[in-house]
Amino acid sequence: MAYEIQKVHIRHCMLFEFRKGNNATVATKNISDVYPGSLDVRKCQRWFSRFRCGNFDLSDAHRPGRPMSLDNGVLRAEVKANTCQTIEELSNTLNQPWSKIQEHLHQIGKISRAGFWVPHNLSVQNKANRSTTCNALIQQHHAEPFLDRLVTGDEKWVLYDNPKRKRQWLSPNEPARSTAKPGLHPKKALLCVWWSTRGIVHFEVLIPGQTVNADLYCQQLDRVNQALVENYPAIVNRKGVILQHDNARPHCARRTLKKINELGWEVLPHPPYSPDIAPSDFHLFRSLQHFLSDKKFQTLYCLKNGISRYFDDKPIHFFRSGIENLPARWQKVVENEGDYIID
Repeated sequence: MAYEIQKVHIRHCMLFEFRKGNNATVATKNISDVYPGSLDVRKCQRWFSRFRCGNFDLSDAHRPGRPMSLDNGVLRAEVKANTCQTIEELSNTLNQPWSKIQEHLHQIGKISRAGFWVPHNLSVQNKANRSTTCNALIQQHHAEPFLDRLVTGDEKWVLYDNPKRKRQWLSPNEPARSTAKPGLHPKKALLCVWWSTRGIVHFEVLIPGQTVNADLYCQQLDRVNQALVENYPAIVNRKGVILQHDNARPHCARRTLKKINELGWEVLPHPPYSPDIAPSDFHLFRSLQHFLSDKKFQTLYCLKNGISRYFDDKPIHFFRSGIENLPARWQKVVENEGDYIID
C-alpha cells in the first residue's frame, strides 16, 4: 500500500513539473533530488508523452487479462520514451502478443536500425546542464546577437598517412586490391586552430612530443590576439572577443583564465561532453577530414602546408555558415532535452 501511495505521488510530481514547463530530463533531476532512485528519464518521458496528448489520468489502467486491441498512440509514446526496447520488452510492457507488437510497429512506420556512436554516455545531470546552457545561449543571442564577435578554437590529431578504401570494378574471379590498415600508433601531429565568421584567425601544428598545457595555451592565446589585432581589428575594437572552447584542462586552468581576463575577452559557456555544439567539431574538422582522406604527407612541413592550402581554399561563407549554425543547434539540444544531435 505504501508503495502504491509513493508511486501515485511521484506521478503527481511529474504532472507538477510538466505544468511548470520543465522537460522530462529536468523533471527527473528535480524529483530524484528529493526522492533518490524513484524515477528514471525514460519513465518520465512516457508520462510526459501522455500529458502532451491531454491524458492526465495518473492511475494504472485496469488489465485483468491480455487485451486484444492496441492503441498506436500508446505504442508510439512507449517507443519514443525508449527507442532501444526489443519487441519482447514492448510485449511485456504493453501486455500484448509479440506478433501484434510487430504488426503495429510497421503500422506506425517504425523500423529497426543500429544506433549511433556518441561521444559520451550522458547522465541526467549532463543532459540538464546541456539543455539549460543552450537555452540561456539562445536567449542571450536573441537579446543581443554576438556571433560576429565569436572566435572558436579546438585541437585535432592529423595523421601523416590517411589511407582510404575504394570500391573497385572487378571481374567475378578477380581479387580486390588491399589497403593497409593504419597501425596502433600511426604517425600524427596535433593541429590547434582558431577561427571566426571571417575565416581562419590562427593555426599551429605542434612538433612531435609537444603537448598542450596551460603555459603553451596561454602563449597560443597571445598569438591569436596578435593575429586578431593585425587582421581582424573590428572584432577586438568593437565589443571585444568572445572565445568559444571546450572544457579541456588547459582551457580551464587558473593561469588560462587569468590570461583571458588580461586580454579582455569573454568566454562562451560550453557544457561538458558537447562536441555537437562546438563549431570545429561539427563543421570544420568534418570537412578537413574529408580533404585529408587518401592523402599522405612525408614531413611535418608538408603536413602543415597541406592544411594551410585547405584553409586558404575555403571561401568566407564556409566559415560563416559553420558559426551561424550554432543557434539552430542550441535549439536542437533543447528540443532533444539535452541529448546529442545525431547528424
